[in-house]
Order: sequence, then structure tokens, then C-alpha cells
Amino acid sequence: MSRSHSPSAAPAPTLSSRIARIAPGLILCCLVALAAFGLERLEASWTGRPWLEALVIAILLGALLRTFWTPGDRWMAGIRFSSRLLLEAAIVLIGATLSLKAILASGPVLLATIVGIVFLSIVSGYLIARLLGLPKRMATLIACGNAICGNSAIAAVAPAIGAEGDDVAAAISFTAILGIAVVLSLPLIGGWFDMSPYGFGVLAGMTVYAVPQVLAAAAPFSALSVQVGTLVKLVRVLMLGPVVLCFSIINRESEAHPLAPNLPAGNRRVRLATFAYFVPWFILGFLAVAVARNSGMIPDAAAAGAAHLATWLTVIAMAALGLEVDIRKLADAGPRASAAAMLSLLVLAGLAAAAITVFGLG
Repeated sequence: MSRSHSPSAAPAPTLSSRIARIAPGLILCCLVALAAFGLERLEASWTGRPWLEALVIAILLGALLRTFWTPGDRWMAGIRFSSRLLLEAAIVLIGATLSLKAILASGPVLLATIVGIVFLSIVSGYLIARLLGLPKRMATLIACGNAICGNSAIAAVAPAIGAEGDDVAAAISFTAILGIAVVLSLPLIGGWFDMSPYGFGVLAGMTVYAVPQVLAAAAPFSALSVQVGTLVKLVRVLMLGPVVLCFSIINRESEAHPLAPNLPAGNRRVRLATFAYFVPWFILGFLAVAVARNSGMIPDAAAAGAAHLATWLTVIAMAALGLEVDIRKLADAGPRASAAAMLSLLVLAGLAAAAITVFGLG
């Protein structure tokens, strides 16, 4: 006797159907990336050096295209795939280029500096937002977004403090624009102050919102800047778990957490699930590959190939990030929220620059 199937059950998507779904957007991102590489070569042939890296050019091209054309559903699946999965894969591959000896030479000072700056940035960002008249929850979202990792931190902290959807939407609306502005301006600032590759890597890792954007900001300096910046940024991202846990405990909102809706506030399982959820797989992958590389398990040739592939994947992902940016939505955040975000970001940059000078990290 044959098994009966529910007529309403939809067939599971096949591999070919998934590929067909992401193909249009992925191809679009690849074309933008190819154009970025071409413009980088053209720029180098005219001026003698690429003043704007392909990473940055890809973001600009994607954002420019998005300004005149809004991708429909047919394109967005591949664009999101490129800006997320390809980007995360690139970060894992960058672990093969990481020199732990060079980075750990700073000892515990660098780690303590990162933790301290994140804490001070959250406090100062919250106070700035409150002084500008923003509500407590909105101020908390803006402060955490600036201090840790932009949209991801805002989305992660929101359920812990019971933030409304409008608060979240307003808080994240400016992050993409400010993130692009930081990526474009930071190399100019570093060059103006004649920073060392190591010091600039610390500055980039402390001020840029997203892990992948560190690549775009640090690449014009050196490979060491990318390595240091990536590690510093990953430590900042790892702070997200403890920060979310702290806000969950303080606000007693754990029972509303989507990971454990039926568990009481303060329950240990809620806290553990929250921490595990907010440690992304690509961070663990990056650390695992870095350890494998530095223990001799990954040979030089494989590491060089991983770095080359990571560059291509990152440029494709940057094109996707540009295509997701709608510059016209910046005004929707409101002048007070925008001012709070920019002032908080300036304070964060100032704290990072001061730490680099005081503790000799540059």
C-alpha cells in the first residue's frame, strides 16, 4: 500500500531549483565585481597605483546602480546570498593568511583594549542618544550598533531589551550608509596621519561596523592591516554574546526570546542558547583555519590560493552590499537618530585612536 501524502505539502526545493533562484542576483554581483576589477586596473594604468581598491569600487558601483534601479525579487535572492554566505566564506578563508605570532606580540593589552573600548563606546553612545532626547531603548540600540557590529548588534539586542519594530527599523536605517562612509573615509584618514599598517588595522577593526567591511577599509594599507583589523573586529563581534546576555538579565526579557519562548527569565538554558546563537559559524571557521595555518597544517601554496579566492569572494560580496544600500532611506531615521549615530561613531574613533597612541598599538 502506497503512503498517502498531504495535498498541501510543498515539495522540498532541489539543489537545481536553489541554484536557479540565486543565479540572477549572483551573476549581477559577479558582473559588478568584474567591472570593479577592471576599473581598478584602469586606474592603476593611468595613475601608477590603484587609489581606490576593487573592494571599494564594487561598493560604490553597487550603491550607484541601486540609486537608479531597485532590484526585484528575482534578483534579491542572489544578492543576499552573495552579501552573506560568500562574505562569510571569504572571512573563513582569510584565516589562512593570519599570522598569530605577529598579532599576539601585543599580548593581552590588545584584547583588554578592545573590551574596554566596546564598554566605553556603549556607555558614551547611550548617553549621547539620551542627551539628544531619544528614548531609552532607541538609545541602547544605537549605542550597541556603533560599539559592536551595526545592524547585527541592533537586531540581536532588540529582543533582549523588548524593543519595538519601529525602534529597530529606525536604528538600522542609517547603519549601511554610515558603514559605507567609514569604509571610504578611513583609508584617507590613516594616510593623512601616516599610520603604521598594524595601527591602522587596529583602527579599522575598532571603528568599522561589519567584519567584511574591514577588508575594504584595511586593504589599501597592507595585508597586515587586513589581518589585524579582522582579528580586532572578530573580538568585537564576540562581545555581542555577553552584551546580549547582560541586557537580557538586566531587563528580565529572556522569556520573550525567540530561541526559548517557554523558559523563565534568567534561565541558564536561555543564556547558553543566546550566546551560542550569536557566535556566527564563520567566526569559528576563521579561528579554526587560522589555527590550522599557524600549526603548519595548511601549506604556503594553499594559503596563497585561499587568499586569492577570498579577495574575489569579498569583492563580489561588496558589490552585493552596495546593491542593498538605499541612500534615500537615510532621511527616514530622523535627524536626532542620525546625529546620535554619527556622534557616537566619532567618539568610538577617538577612543580607538587614543588607545593606539597610549598603549603603543600603532
